[in-house]
Amino acid sequence: MLEIENLTVEVGGREILHNLSLNVMTGYTTVLFGPNGSGKSTLLMTIMGFSGYKVKSGRIKLNGEDITDLPVNERAKRGIGMMMQRPPNLTGVRLKDLVRVTSKGSKDTAKIAEELDMTRFLERDVNVGFSGGEIKRSEILQLTAQNPCLVLLDEPESGVDMVSIEKLGAKVHDLLQGPSHHCAGWREKSGKAALIITHTGQILDYVEADRGYVMCNGSVACSGNPRELLQEIRKMGYNECIRCKINRANVIEENI
Repeated sequence: MLEIENLTVEVGGREILHNLSLNVMTGYTTVLFGPNGSGKSTLLMTIMGFSGYKVKSGRIKLNGEDITDLPVNERAKRGIGMMMQRPPNLTGVRLKDLVRVTSKGSKDTAKIAEELDMTRFLERDVNVGFSGGEIKRSEILQLTAQNPCLVLLDEPESGVDMVSIEKLGAKVHDLLQGPSHHCAGWREKSGKAALIITHTGQILDYVEADRGYVMCNGSVACSGNPRELLQEIRKMGYNECIRCKINRANVIEENI
């Protein structure tokens, strides 16, 4: 579904991602761990195509198509949807109108909103005066309406209280397991493709992940079973990942 090849990205004149490569397979959930400031959000914003994230080298491919230079709207049309960690307030745009346009009238948005306890927010401007948990549920509502092939989730558990995280986690699980709109060149497998970034790993209490990556200082340090990686991170911390990456790089340099 998603192939990222040797991606180097600059933001505000500073290089944030360095020669990064990873894959997200069709129908599988991939988790990207990493400490704060490691470049995880930059990666998702680059995949989605937001301005200000300058690709210096490398490629982003969706279903075999190079989308590195496509604008945000074209990536969305091809089936990429994103939950942002800190989405903007949209003053003057009612949530129900945004959801209706996003779903193109193909979804019962009222029912979806009721399931997410968001009915009373439909007449309100998007995110204006919403709590952290309400913003997350609003994002999930929009993604459910969009029904993308590839789901990008930026710290879905961040800023959500213990009561809300269970409801949010259940809806994230339902979103990832549900069928997707047809994507050009994509043969559907059970569930959506997803890339979830997380600092704490708490979202794994609610979703089944197939593969994990650890990002440190703008590049991938290692990959493997996501739950095993999380266990090591909780035991040793991210500093151990950074030391491991440095030691591995030194060994490679010595061999060369």
